[in-house]
Amino acid sequence: MSEALPIDRLRAESARFGTNPYLLTQGDDGRPHAVTVSVEWRGDRILTSTGTRSSANVAARPLLSLLWSPIEAGGYSLIVDGDGCVIGSGSAARISVTPTRGVLHRPGTSPASAARGCGSDCIPLLG
Repeated sequence: MSEALPIDRLRAESARFGTNPYLLTQGDDGRPHAVTVSVEWRGDRILTSTGTRSSANVAARPLLSLLWSPIEAGGYSLIVDGDGCVIGSGSAARISVTPTRGVLHRPGTSPASAARGCGSDCIPLLG
């Protein structure tokens, strides 16, 4: 049996967390902008719903993150960093995300994450 590719592991974890993460972009003044979005996978990219401010932020500064909250108390969050681009315009606009990094993260330290030098309990998935 072959081992799953990192992008396949990321896709499987995001399916487990659901289709409504937070999209984190950066505004003109450098402040973060967080909104809940709907996502779906298209090949190796994630397609999101978007609003006008998120679209403008991504068009100007394409680095973004998606954040899924833990499913259970004390569980991991899923964090995906990526490069975004706006597809379409107006109410039909969507953001296409090419994931560059993905990690399961929770406070605390596990022996495996401590060995990697991480101060939290992290499980790298991609990047």
